[in-house]
Amino acid sequence: MRELDDQERRIIRQLIRDPRESDNAIGELTQVNVRTVGRKRRKLEEEGVLSYHTHVDLTANGTGQFTARHLYIIKFRIGITLKQLTDDIKREPFVRSIFTEIIFESHIAEIDGKLAMLLFIDGASDADIVQTVQEQLIPSLLRNHGENSIEQVQTMRLLAPVRVMRNYLPFVNMQDGAIRKDWPDEAIYVAK
Repeated sequence: MRELDDQERRIIRQLIRDPRESDNAIGELTQVNVRTVGRKRRKLEEEGVLSYHTHVDLTANGTGQFTARHLYIIKFRIGITLKQLTDDIKREPFVRSIFTEIIFESHIAEIDGKLAMLLFIDGASDADIVQTVQEQLIPSLLRNHGENSIEQVQTMRLLAPVRVMRNYLPFVNMQDGAIRKDWPDEAIYVAK
């Protein structure tokens, strides 16, 4: 287990507040020397403790491109292994572009001893999502993982995110793409 020191926790807390913050500003806000901020930040990035993602909100609250989101749970038959599934995904020639537009997020999971994929699918409407999944996504999964690879498909309609990546509560503590300035430090979880 990688334990964070006090300076690292203060730096990370500021980056959680606003990932666009400069090393100079973080140093001023945390009382950590700017060179130390830069060195520790780089080390945390190299170790994989810190990573950055840009979120483009394509839902009705953002650009409006998508008005619906469903969670699909696709359970594979017994015998499909984690290695097989990850190898198949790596071999997919269009993995960089296929379904990039509609899959907001995806995970491999285990349900009742069987592997599953959890897919957060965006669409212009509920019907649009169902059609895309049935006409394009399911046939692609069957091609990539075997004709009889899927045992069960479940779906649920998602209405609104409440908490994202532990600290972000979109309709509670977010303003202008970052955590509100008045949100208390003790309400931001970094690590023990």
